[in-house]
Amino acid sequence: MNAQLWSKPFIFVTGINFLMYLIHYTLIVTVASYTMAEFHAPESLGGLAAGIFIIGMLLGRLGTGRIIDSLRPKQLIMFGIVFSIVTIGLYFLTQSLTLLLIVRFLHGGAFGIASTATGTYASRIVPDVKKGEGLGYYALSVTMASALGPFLGIVFNQTMGFASIFIMSTLVIIIALGLSFGLTDLPSTLNKEDHERPKGLSAFFQKEALPMSFVIVLVGMAYSSVLSFLTIYAETINLSTAASFFFVVFAIFTFVTRPFTGKTFDYYGPNVIVYPVLVAFALGLVFLSLTHGPVLLYLAAGLIGIGYGTIVPSGQTIVIQQSPKEKMGLATSTFFIFLDFGAGIGPFILGALIPFTGYRMLYLLMAMIGVFAIIGYFFAHGKSASKRHISSSNE
Repeated sequence: MNAQLWSKPFIFVTGINFLMYLIHYTLIVTVASYTMAEFHAPESLGGLAAGIFIIGMLLGRLGTGRIIDSLRPKQLIMFGIVFSIVTIGLYFLTQSLTLLLIVRFLHGGAFGIASTATGTYASRIVPDVKKGEGLGYYALSVTMASALGPFLGIVFNQTMGFASIFIMSTLVIIIALGLSFGLTDLPSTLNKEDHERPKGLSAFFQKEALPMSFVIVLVGMAYSSVLSFLTIYAETINLSTAASFFFVVFAIFTFVTRPFTGKTFDYYGPNVIVYPVLVAFALGLVFLSLTHGPVLLYLAAGLIGIGYGTIVPSGQTIVIQQSPKEKMGLATSTFFIFLDFGAGIGPFILGALIPFTGYRMLYLLMAMIGVFAIIGYFFAHGKSASKRHISSSNE
């Protein structure tokens, strides 16, 4: 494979990923408050309405990870998108909280299938020598969606109502389906004999990916507090208008630092990047817990953007580099299953904690989770990565 990064398939798969995540972020930042207002649900059920999507996504990834290396990723991308079109259409029929939860769960499953396939596709077409840089740029599709999605969700909900978000989501996912026809059809990486070997948990999880995956589950849980409860928290401290631009600032900081972080990762190794961005992530959560005005809120957004926006593609690159090439899809699936688990279980657990802790203490507790992630990374990969870098430098 040549060293070309910005090929047509890479641009198309990045665009598809952006559109899918745009829908995800547009819905997830508004669905908790919508559930509480429309169905008079408590905060714990509002968190569940947000988080059950992630649980569905997790199960979608779990099933996809087992089979993706023996199938063509383009097929799974298109199947996941068509499934998403069906589930998004079902939002128009939700007349009760129970139906909303079911549709959210199914939509999450469809999203899990499609996003696992796009991540695997991108991992395979990015040259090895540019893996950190390439996956970093690919992850910008998520960052841009995380900025535009919440903004659109809040504006659409306030001006035209929640139904307008469903209409927009339908149009966006149809565009994603159109782009999928332009993808190059890649062959499977496993033959029939290879596919029949894995049994038990090894059929669902790539063992080399597990150490870093245990770290990312902490990051996912901490970040879920921002996604699910920032809007409500901002209302309680009279910063609703400022909060609508939180993810815009988040994206700007991630976008500006991404070229530097990706290339630095490839050249100097993971530790030079991972430790600082995890510190930034934890510090951003501290500032979020202390904020009383827009300045500190936006500083928190910038630090969280640098932290979360960098640790996810960095972690994905680490698990891919640690795993056999023919298991790249399973390694990607394993990593995002753990990320989704943290992000999915977070809103429900944290929603139940809020009546006892309040929002400020909640974000301070999440900063402590960020510190645990730093310690976990040291034992999971940082210590051995440092030794390998010293060894290679002496050669």
